[in-house]
Amino acid sequence: MGLAALLAGLCAPTSASAAASASASTSAVSAAAPTVEEQRLDRAVPQEILRRSGFDSVAPEFGRSLDGARSYAQAERIVVRQGARLWTRAVDRAQGRGPVSGDLSRDDDRPLYWARLGMTREVRGWEPGFQLSDRQREALLGKLERASRGQDSIRYPHGGKGVKRILVTGFDPFTLDRDVRISNPSGATALALDGTVIRTADGPARIETAVFPVRWQDFADGTVERTLRGQLPRVDLFATVSQGRVGRFDVERTNGAWRGGFADNDTIGRTETIPVTDPATQPQWTSTTLPYADIVAANTGRFPVYDNTSVTEIPAGGTSAVVRPDGPTPGSTARAGGGGDYLSNEIAYRATLLRDRLGLGASLPGGHVHTPVLQFGAGNTNPATGTVTDPEFVRNRLDIIAQVRAIVAVAINGSVA
Repeated sequence: MGLAALLAGLCAPTSASAAASASASTSAVSAAAPTVEEQRLDRAVPQEILRRSGFDSVAPEFGRSLDGARSYAQAERIVVRQGARLWTRAVDRAQGRGPVSGDLSRDDDRPLYWARLGMTREVRGWEPGFQLSDRQREALLGKLERASRGQDSIRYPHGGKGVKRILVTGFDPFTLDRDVRISNPSGATALALDGTVIRTADGPARIETAVFPVRWQDFADGTVERTLRGQLPRVDLFATVSQGRVGRFDVERTNGAWRGGFADNDTIGRTETIPVTDPATQPQWTSTTLPYADIVAANTGRFPVYDNTSVTEIPAGGTSAVVRPDGPTPGSTARAGGGGDYLSNEIAYRATLLRDRLGLGASLPGGHVHTPVLQFGAGNTNPATGTVTDPEFVRNRLDIIAQVRAIVAVAINGSVA
C-alpha cells in the first residue's frame, strides 16, 4: 500500500468541545489530547473538503448534543445515533439521495473520513458534568467508530427468498502526510454500493458494506473479526477491497501472516506476526476462494485485472526472504502476501482465516481485491499546489467504483453452484 509517509510539523489543535467550568471539576478523568490523525483536521485541505461537502457542521452539532448529555447512558445513545446518522448521510450522498451541499462530487469518500475525525476529537476532548472514566471514554469512541463506519448496521432483508447476500469492505484514506488530499477508492466504493442490489444469473444479490480504519491497533483489537464473525456464516460472498497498484486491479491469491512495519494513519508502525486469537493454530498463509479465473477473464472495465500469485517468504530452513511468483512453498514463513505486508493484506488474512476457522472454507467465496491507485489529473499532482479535486480525479474514482461493482457481479455469478 504505497511508500512510507513522514510526519512533519503537526500543530496540535485546541479542544473541539469545552465543558462548562462548573462541571469540569466533577469529571473523573480530564480530556484526552487529540490523536495524530485528528490533528490533521486543522489543515486547510480537510477544512475545505468539509466545507465544500456540507459536512463541516457535523462535528460542531455533535459536540453540542454531547455537551447536553447528563449521564453516560445518554452520551452513549447520542454517540450511536449520530455516528449512524453520519454513515447514512454519507451513503445517501454517494448514492444520490436527498439534496447535496457544496460542490464536491457525490462519490467523494473524504467528507465521511474527516467528519468522523471531527466527531472523535469531540469525544476525546469532552469534559462532561458527571464522572467519566478513561474506559468509558474509550467505549464511547469505539461505539462511534463502529456506527459511523457501517460496521454495526450490516443488515440483509429477512425472508428474502432467493436473494443472495454479498459483503464488501473498504478503507479510509491513508498516507495523508504525503498528500492530505488523498481519497481511497475502496471507501468510496463501500459508500456507493451499500444496500444496493445487483442482478445475477441466479437472481438478485444484496450488497452490504463497511469501512475500516488504517490503524494497526484497531486490527489487533479485533475490529475485523468483531464485524465479520456474525456475518460470514450468513453471506454468499465477501470481498475485502483496498487501494493497491497504479493502473491495475489485482485479485490477491494468497495472504501472509506478517506485518511489515509501514506507518499507519497515526504514524505508528508494526513489524511482527499478525496477532490473532489462538496463535498456536495460526497458519502462515491463507488463500482466496473468489472465482479469480472468472474475474480475470471478464470484461469488467477499463483497468486490467490480474490474478496475483506472488508472495514473499522465508523458505523452510532458510533465513532470508525471497519472492515466489507462484505462491508459497511448503513450510515457509510469510513476509508478504500477494497484497503486501500492510493492512490490506492483514484484512484479507484475517477475513479468510475467520472464514476457515468458522468451518466455511471453500464453501464461501471470499478474498481480497486491490483497486488501482486513485490518481489526480495531469497538472494537479503536486500536493503543495494542487486542488482537492479535478475532473479526471472524479472520473477515475467513478470508473473504479463501477469496475468493483462489475467484479463483484462476476464473482457472485461465478460462485453459483
